[in-house]
Amino acid sequence: MQHKRRTFLIGAAGAASALAASRFAFAQGGTPLSESDPQAQALGYKADATKADKAKFPKYAAGQTCSTCQLYQGKPTDAAGPCPLYQNKLVASKGWCSAWVKKP
Repeated sequence: MQHKRRTFLIGAAGAASALAASRFAFAQGGTPLSESDPQAQALGYKADATKADKAKFPKYAAGQTCSTCQLYQGKPTDAAGPCPLYQNKLVASKGWCSAWVKKP
């Protein structure tokens, strides 16, 4: 019984670390988010923040970009980075969507 438990725990730990590594690798070389993606359209995502629909999304203000959003997981200097709202697809650092939240 003890041997089966140890084997299970070792296997579970290996699977968890493999999953974490694959998520990190995916995020670093993930798929760029398309403005035609249904989730992107629902949130008004634009790869260029200056093209945000100000009539439909009056919350938008000049200077708001994905790289200045609390949800953006890339470096501020990266051209794109993962965003958890879009299943970790890569959003443009100069992009914008209606879920923008100022970084603390």
